[in-house]
Amino acid sequence: MAHLASLGIIKNRKEVVSRGHRRLRQDLLDIIEAGIYAGDPGRGTRRQVHLAGSDLVVGEHRYKLNGIENIYVVGVGKGSFPIAEALEDILGSRITAGVVVVKKGEKRRLQRIEIHEAGHPIPDEDSVAGACRIMDIVERAGEKDIVFALITGGSSALVTLPLGEITLAEMQDLNAMLLKSGAIIQEMNAVRKHVCKMKGGRLVAHVQPARAITLTLDTAPDGMPWPDMCLPDPSTFQEGIHVLEHYDLWDQVPSSIQKFLIEGKNRPDLETVKSLSGMKAQIVSVGDPVSMCLAAAEKVRTLNYDPIILSTKVEGEAREAGICMAGIVREVIRYRRPFKPPCVLISGGETTVTIKGASGLGGPNQEFVLGFASKLKNLGKFACAAVDSDGTDGPTDIAGGIVDHLTQHEADWMNLSIADYLKAHNSSEALEKLGGIIVTGHTGTNLQHLRVILIP
Repeated sequence: MAHLASLGIIKNRKEVVSRGHRRLRQDLLDIIEAGIYAGDPGRGTRRQVHLAGSDLVVGEHRYKLNGIENIYVVGVGKGSFPIAEALEDILGSRITAGVVVVKKGEKRRLQRIEIHEAGHPIPDEDSVAGACRIMDIVERAGEKDIVFALITGGSSALVTLPLGEITLAEMQDLNAMLLKSGAIIQEMNAVRKHVCKMKGGRLVAHVQPARAITLTLDTAPDGMPWPDMCLPDPSTFQEGIHVLEHYDLWDQVPSSIQKFLIEGKNRPDLETVKSLSGMKAQIVSVGDPVSMCLAAAEKVRTLNYDPIILSTKVEGEAREAGICMAGIVREVIRYRRPFKPPCVLISGGETTVTIKGASGLGGPNQEFVLGFASKLKNLGKFACAAVDSDGTDGPTDIAGGIVDHLTQHEADWMNLSIADYLKAHNSSEALEKLGGIIVTGHTGTNLQHLRVILIP
C-alpha cells in the first residue's frame, strides 16, 4: 500500500507528533489513516454497482434498464454521502430524484441528489424533516421503479418519525437517556426501532411495490449488515421494554413512550417487519470493519512490525476495555507472550461509556486510550491510538485519542490525574492538555472503532 500520510485524513497530525514519542506516533497515525482510507464506501459502491450495456449490475444481480421507469435514491447515515456521490457518478441523469440525510457539518453537495443535514447523536427538527422527505420519495415509487436505500451508521438519530403520541422532544429525551445508559447499540435500537415509523424494516415495506436495493456498511455483529430500516427485525416490543427496565430507565422515559410500547406488546399489527418474504428487496455491503482492520495490518507490515488482529468485534465499557488491553501489552513487553515485539495489536468493534449524573466531554475511544495509559507506567515503550472511523467520538468533534509511554509521566508533571478525568467522563479536556486528541473531521465512512497499539 502506498504511503497515505499525504491524504491528510488526520488534520492535526503536526500537533499530535509534536508531543510524546514522535516516531511511534507517526507510525500509529499512518496505520489509522490506512484503515480509514480503506473504509471509503464510495469506492466500495463503485465495485458493486456499474452499467453493463443495457443492464444495471448491482452485486450479483442484473436489471434491464429498459424495464426500469424511475430510479430513486434515499439515504441516511454518516457514511451515506460518498455512496450517493458514487451512485450519481454511475447513474447520472438516470436518477429521477433523491435525498440523503447526513450529519450536520457535511457541506458537500451533489447535482441530482439533495443533501439534507440533521442532528446526531440526538435527533432534531431536521431529523423529522429529512424523514418526511424520504417518505415523500419512497411513497411515490411504483412497480417498475428502483429505490436505492443508502443506510449507514448514525441513521437511528439522523431521521425519526415518532409513532403514537410521542413527540420529538420525547424522542430526544429517550436518545439522551440511552446514550448515557451504557447500553450497546443493539439494545438501544431495540427500543428506537419500535417507536419510529421508518425503522425495523419498515422503510423497505414503504418502498413496495418498487424494488428496494439497500447499499450499506456491514458493521453489526455476527455478519449481519447494519441497516435496521431495511432488515427484518428480530427484536420485539417486549425486548424494548426489557432494555429500559434493565438500565433503570423505564420510570424515567416519557409516559407516551411507555404507553406505546405497552400497546405494541399487545398488538401484533404494530410490530416491526419480521420477514422480507414477498417483498422486492436486495441488500449489498459496500464496506466492513474487517477490511478496515486488514488495511491497517497491511500498512503495519510496511513499517516492519508484525500485525495481530485481535478482534473486529470488541464491545463493552471503553475504559475497562483499555485496562484489559493494557494487561495484554504488559504481558507482551515483560514476557514476550502471547506475541513477540515488534508488533501491533489491532481491533475493531464498538465500546460504550456509561454516564450517570453530570459529565464532561469525551467519547469511548478517548476513554479507551486514557484507561489504557493509566495502567502502564514505567513499563517500556508503547503507543496506542483509538478512533471512531466517522471522525466523531461520542458527542464531540474529536475522532479519538492517542497516548504513549510518556503520557503518564507528562500527566504527573502537570499534576493531572487521569483517574479523576475518567471518573468525570471528561476525557477530551485531559487529552487536549496532554496533546493526545486526534481530529479528522467528517471522514465519509462509518465502520465502528479502530484501535491500534504499537509495541516496538
